Amino acid sequence: MDGFTLRGSIIALITPFKNGGKEVDYEGLARLIDYQIEQGTDAILVCGTTGESPTLTYDEHRSVIEFAVKHAAGRVPVIAGTGANSLHEAVELTGFAKEAGADAALVVVPYYNKPSQEGLYRHYKTLAKEVDIPIIVYNIPGRTCREIEVSTLARLREECPNIVGSKESVSDMDRISEMRRVLGEDFLIYSGDDSLTLPMMALGADGVVSVANHVLPKEVKEMVHSALKGDFERARKLHYELFPLFKALFMDTNPIPVKTAVWMLGLIEEKSFRLPLCEMPPEKEERLREVLRSYGLKVVR
Repeated sequence: MDGFTLRGSIIALITPFKNGGKEVDYEGLARLIDYQIEQGTDAILVCGTTGESPTLTYDEHRSVIEFAVKHAAGRVPVIAGTGANSLHEAVELTGFAKEAGADAALVVVPYYNKPSQEGLYRHYKTLAKEVDIPIIVYNIPGRTCREIEVSTLARLREECPNIVGSKESVSDMDRISEMRRVLGEDFLIYSGDDSLTLPMMALGADGVVSVANHVLPKEVKEMVHSALKGDFERARKLHYELFPLFKALFMDTNPIPVKTAVWMLGLIEEKSFRLPLCEMPPEKEERLREVLRSYGLKVVR
């Protein structure tokens, strides 16, 4: 699909809750969106893994997408997480995202039911034909138990022009090399892991869907855009400066550390999670505080 060529730093936004996790905190969500736009983040993703999408009700999922699109008001692109292990649900959510005005949809590889490559091909092809919106495949085998093969992506790329890219949460750099070689320069590749962004970009990736953007958005963007400009000396320096933060934000299951960090920095009122996710042990919280302070950040909690 022509027109969706986003390269840069995309935040995988948390979903703030209130009343002990019982409700979405839309005022907090608005503040987070405004903060990221003010800091220069290139695009916003809502309802991804970091947004605790598996715990959102169907109505909440739709509402968060709609709210984010309206509040961003065209200031930056909004990508909506709309994947499911049910094709029917993925079609409904993706169709809603299109009607709400989202610029693209991030669609996770179906999880739990462990489809074959042929099943994955049919799932994405049907979705792409049903909903004419730019679709970014989300390959995260550590959570889904299935990796979509590069050959499957190539089939989809050939037949579905609105499948425009893939978010890759993998550590296999050979896969990234093969993707760029087989899928061509126009197929968007985003890192799904902050600490692997620079290695992927050295192989031709187009940016990151970032967790660390919550904490140091300007610095993450500078690293990414330095790499996009070919200034790998500057990008590498920033990578090493940011590396302790990258690792600290994954000292527990994502998004537990990053939501805790955002709360510590006073950007949200509650660090509420929804079970089965819960808070970190006190010793991990203290380690996280130390990392935040090491960057000169004002920790208020």
